[in-house]
Amino acid sequence: MAARGSCPGCGSTALVEDAHYAQQQLVCAACGCVLSEGLLTTTYAEEEHLREVAYSQSTGQKEQLSRCLQRGIRRVQDLCKVLQLPTVFEETAVSYFQRALQHPSFHLVSLEKKELLGGCCIFVTCRQHNWPLTMGTICSLLYVKQELFASVYLSLQKELGLSVPALSLGDLVKTHLNSFQLFQHAANVPAPFVEDKEKMVARTMQIVELASETWLVTGRHPIPIVTAAAFLSWQSLQPAARLTCTFARFCKLAGVDLPPPAHLRLKELLEILLRMASQLAWLRVFNMDKKTVVKHIGDLLQHRIFLLKNAFCLEDEEEQHAMTPGEGSPGSPPAAGGAAQEEGCPSEGKRQHEGRPRPLLPPCLINPRKRLRTAAPSASDSAITGDEPISDSEIEQYLRGPEEIRAFRKAKAWP
Repeated sequence: MAARGSCPGCGSTALVEDAHYAQQQLVCAACGCVLSEGLLTTTYAEEEHLREVAYSQSTGQKEQLSRCLQRGIRRVQDLCKVLQLPTVFEETAVSYFQRALQHPSFHLVSLEKKELLGGCCIFVTCRQHNWPLTMGTICSLLYVKQELFASVYLSLQKELGLSVPALSLGDLVKTHLNSFQLFQHAANVPAPFVEDKEKMVARTMQIVELASETWLVTGRHPIPIVTAAAFLSWQSLQPAARLTCTFARFCKLAGVDLPPPAHLRLKELLEILLRMASQLAWLRVFNMDKKTVVKHIGDLLQHRIFLLKNAFCLEDEEEQHAMTPGEGSPGSPPAAGGAAQEEGCPSEGKRQHEGRPRPLLPPCLINPRKRLRTAAPSASDSAITGDEPISDSEIEQYLRGPEEIRAFRKAKAWP
């Protein structure tokens, strides 16, 4: 059916109304130019009410968002292929990415953060399926700083209400050691430095568990601890050829970064091992130091529970000593003989004090940092009325005698 007018492109007057795809449009029959678009129903609600909307208001309304969504989906799929993730992981990550782009909180963010959303969705998916993927690995693939990635990840978790379980320490050890380059022969790695992966992972796990039992993991970043534990396990497997290798050279050969606190974690681990070595009868005859104790890490880990009980004063043993008759309560003064001995020979008393097993406490309590001085409280603030609440940690300070300790234990055991 012809219509009046001419085509602005070619000047032809052969204009027809095209109803192709149920869409009425005015089209030039000579060059195919669309002069005017028709009306199109796109949703079930509009079709139910027999309403017609323009094409630009239906599928063309979010054309820019649609292109961003397509690029993001391809980016998520490519990252999943690089990480060799299962197909179900890829589908879950894509669905999270689609939900994130539809959320109003991510409409006005920068393009860089929108590109990070795909990596965050993959990270969330792997954590939910207990797949060992660290934030450092995904950041290295995206060429982004961990601080920016963490901010986008926390926003995604909060806005979508996602439940993300924490990665266990064992999974973190396996994941971190997978990036080491000491498990196969290479030109820059000497032959004595190459180690079996399973043996190194198993011993590193034991050292990390020891660090966890001795309060070295609590409140600390896990990567420096795992790196220091891997260095000790690597040295202890072949100590004759590896004791001369420094911590920095080990990290360079392994192809991993050396975190700044790792030297402190290594020092703390060696101090724990030296205390444990002092409790083994066949090691007391040697003059153990931080280098020679590495040779006996296998024996120390084999008898770990026994040595920890003997090397450190645990809570149960303290209570037993407090309940032993003749020793007095923790608040009572020392015996006269002991006081005289310390007064007569200070060095002998100091040696006896150093030889005693110290309490198994976090390092922040053993070597507390210097804190800023606070302002002196006023007279009204320092006044004691007797109505102040007593916290659970302060209750133990009021227990002195064995009877009170037994009564407190009985109260705690009461259902």
